[in-house]
Amino acid sequence: MKILITGSNGLLGQKLVYKLRNRTDVTCIATARGNNRLAKQDGYSYDVLDITDSENVNQVFAKYLPDVVINTAAMTNVDACETEKEACWAMNVTAVDNQVKALEILKNKNPNYHPHFIHLSTDFIFDGTHGPLDENETPNPLSYYAESKLAAEKIVQASALDWAIARTVLVFGIVDNMSRSNIVLWVKSNLEQGKVINVVDDQFRTPTLAEDLADGCILIAQKRAKGIYNISGKDFYSILELANVVADYYKLDKSLIKPSKSADIKQPAKRPPITGFIIDKAKKELGYNPHSFTEGIKILEEQINEMSK
Repeated sequence: MKILITGSNGLLGQKLVYKLRNRTDVTCIATARGNNRLAKQDGYSYDVLDITDSENVNQVFAKYLPDVVINTAAMTNVDACETEKEACWAMNVTAVDNQVKALEILKNKNPNYHPHFIHLSTDFIFDGTHGPLDENETPNPLSYYAESKLAAEKIVQASALDWAIARTVLVFGIVDNMSRSNIVLWVKSNLEQGKVINVVDDQFRTPTLAEDLADGCILIAQKRAKGIYNISGKDFYSILELANVVADYYKLDKSLIKPSKSADIKQPAKRPPITGFIIDKAKKELGYNPHSFTEGIKILEEQINEMSK
């Protein structure tokens, strides 16, 4: 099975490449804008791909004829999407349209070619009035980022391809160069430095370990599953509770964590207060089985220790 990954320099992209490289039953093709930034560069092919450039997409897809495309590339900085709307739309919507059209063209040319398009989406397409949510929940986006992700979902659903949408929530994990932070590292590093942190107690999520999300995507690909799947962690927390779990794990001073309200934090984009996912469908149909949040922290810790050797 030839699996092409977009956004392979990103968090999920890296995890997918590392899980698929050197597998005898999979040919892994990693693609991203610019150079390959992964530490391990063997066991897979790499090609430069700008998914906002339709000609580039057509050319790369025609070169590899992938059985599966997993589209992990996106502009995910929610506040930046609010202020840089054109860039957000190009990356999150036009780029998806480019990929869908390229695969449809190749499929029309070759009747025996049946590509499977797996697209990553987000809990932010919902308005956050209640949760956790299942796959049948009606979207109601609050931000431009959310609007762009919902528009992309509609393009995928209207396509003539075999498609799946993997929706996820608050992904955390470690990338090779440690250039990105996440909720766990942010809480840990601030508390270790003795800094007071303001953490919202009125937003609720099911935090997702990047490795679990990668496993969910691979299960969708292996089973050629179609439709929408919630692929997230299984533990439902407020962001405040989540910060306390991190503090407990590392035995740090929880008195430095100050509860605050979303309204007090000035951010350009609105966030849905309550999301989180019910993952029964993914468990039942895919055999998806994510780690607990605490197990996820332990996996992160092991990776950080490995990198510092």
